[in-house]
Order: sequence, then structure tokens, then C-alpha cells
Amino acid sequence: MLRKFIKTAAVATSLVAASAIAATAADYTLRATANSNENDEDYDGLIVFKNYVEAASNGAIEVELFIGTQLCSNGAECLQGVAEGQIDIVIQTSSGTSGIFPFVQVLDLPYLMSDDRVAEAALANGSPFVTKMQEMVAENSGGALRLMTIGNTGGWRNFANTQRRVQNPEDMEGLKIRTVVADLPQELVKALGAAPTPIPWPELFTSFQTGVVEGSKNGITDIMSMKFPDAGLKYITLDGHAYMGALWFMNNEKFMSMPPELRNVIVDGFYQLQQATFASPKRKSIQAYEDFVAEGGDLYVPTPEEKAAFKDAAAPVYDWFKANVDGGETAFDALVAAVAEAEAQIAATRESETQ
Repeated sequence: MLRKFIKTAAVATSLVAASAIAATAADYTLRATANSNENDEDYDGLIVFKNYVEAASNGAIEVELFIGTQLCSNGAECLQGVAEGQIDIVIQTSSGTSGIFPFVQVLDLPYLMSDDRVAEAALANGSPFVTKMQEMVAENSGGALRLMTIGNTGGWRNFANTQRRVQNPEDMEGLKIRTVVADLPQELVKALGAAPTPIPWPELFTSFQTGVVEGSKNGITDIMSMKFPDAGLKYITLDGHAYMGALWFMNNEKFMSMPPELRNVIVDGFYQLQQATFASPKRKSIQAYEDFVAEGGDLYVPTPEEKAAFKDAAAPVYDWFKANVDGGETAFDALVAAVAEAEAQIAATRESETQ
């Protein structure tokens, strides 16, 4: 747990002191970082957050953005920095966070959320799932970290490969699929009959070229920005097995040091950020899919029956997660409850709007 290896969060650092001195115009300065670039959804969200918070606080809050690895280079280091107060706000993927909060890998479980509308409702602040995640983060960090919201970073994960069209789980048999070095994605790939092959992200292009791996599970914007079709990636199956959730954390002491009216501004700012990250991948994926097809790519949309077969094949991963991940069963139950609630609300809305 985070509390076992972080320094006391109350200890002030020279970095924070320097920021406070420099913030002459604003009463509060927030240092926010994302290990990405200016073409990423995370950056889009931070720009919206910065604009909203600075305007709504009438200049009382200044937001400084650090894009890339200026302040930290990996999940553990970034969360350590937030807990110690060197960084105020950071975004992390579930894989980047799982070493400290294993239960957040629930976001990587396959086929639990069917589409954007369900995912956005289930991940809305105040949902049973987000509320439970916030409680678990606070407890496991000793109150040092605050989970502010969960957005999106790249749309949906789909299976893509260099060999053949994949229409059903049987077509995955034997394919060498790139995964991160984590148990959950490897368990998923094995459940579908393929061979999980951990490969560092920077080496993936060459690994496709040389046949070290034959497939991956990524969003279309990542596939096209990394030019994977040039390395032989020609087949994408839009199975949408995982919504690419992004967790936004803030130093709790910094948040609570603000008066209530400014805490409200911060909370509303994260709502604006979340909505921006929900929308950004949808727009960017349009051109990305068009470019993929234009370059000769094969884009396959599974039928409802085929997608159900994928879900059935992946079902053992749920039991594995609940049995092997610390906090896994609690997180799983909370997400399933939030999805069921979202689906019921959406169905009721559709019924009323179509009469």
C-alpha cells in the first residue's frame, strides 16, 4: 500500500515552497502533470481544467501544466510525488496505478461496459463505483491522495493483429499478443486462446516487423499515432473489450487547504476535465479509423452473437480477478452495480424519449 513507502505527506518540500513564493498573483498554485504529449486526450482535459479553474476562481487559483516526464516518469514515482506534495495533480492509467492500488485494474476487465453512454454514466462522480474507488484510494493512501475523477485516455481497447481477421475467440488461437507486464491482461489473452507476450511500448513497432508479436490490444489513436500499420498491423476487430479509463489524483492536503468555495471550483473543474476526455477520443478516432482503412487496413465489427462469444470466453478472468487481486472483489462488485444502474437509467430514458 502507498502508506508503506511514501514519506509523511505533511513534510513540505523546497519545490512546493518555491511554487508558493512564485505565485504572487494567485492565492493557490496547482502543479499538474501528464506523462503524455500535446496531442493526447490527457492534455485536452488539462487545458479545459486550467481554463475553467482559473476563470471560475477569478484568478485565485493558478494551474501550471507540466506535460511529459518533467516532474515524474512512471506511475509509482508520480503518485509518490503527489502524496509528498511535490506535485498537486496527476493522471495515471490503471496499469500505471496498479502497483500501488491493485484494485483499479477492474477498469481493464473485459466486456463489462458495452458502450460510451454506459461507461460515462458508470464512471460519473457519485456513481456507486467511483464513490467506492475514492473511499479505497483514501484508505489505502492513508489520506494522502484523493481520487478526483475517472476520465478516458484513448477510447476503447480493441484487438489488432498482423495475421488475419478475428471474428470470434477461435480466431485468436495461437496469436502472439503484446501485453504489459501485468497479470490481468495476460490472463485475458490466455482465456481467449492466444499467447500473451510482454513487450515494452517503445519496442512494439519493431516487434511487429520481426514477428516477435503478432497482435496487440490498443485504441485506434495509439495505433495510428505509432504508425503500426507500417509495421504490418492490418486487422482490427472492434470488440471494445475495455474502456481506457484514466484516473486523476490530487494531493488531499492541498485540496483541503482551500476554502470551500474554491474546493467547489476544483471539483467542478474536474467535471469539465472529465467531459473533455470523454469527448476527445470520439473526435480523434474518426480520422484515425478513416486513415487505417485508407491504408489498406481491415476493420471488422463483430455481430452481437460474436461479441457475446468473446465475453463468454473471457468470463474466467472475472473469477481470477476477484480471487487474486487485493480489493478485487469489492471493486468488481461496485463496477457491476454501477453498470447495472447506468443501463437501467439509459433504458428508461430511451423508452421515454421514443414514445
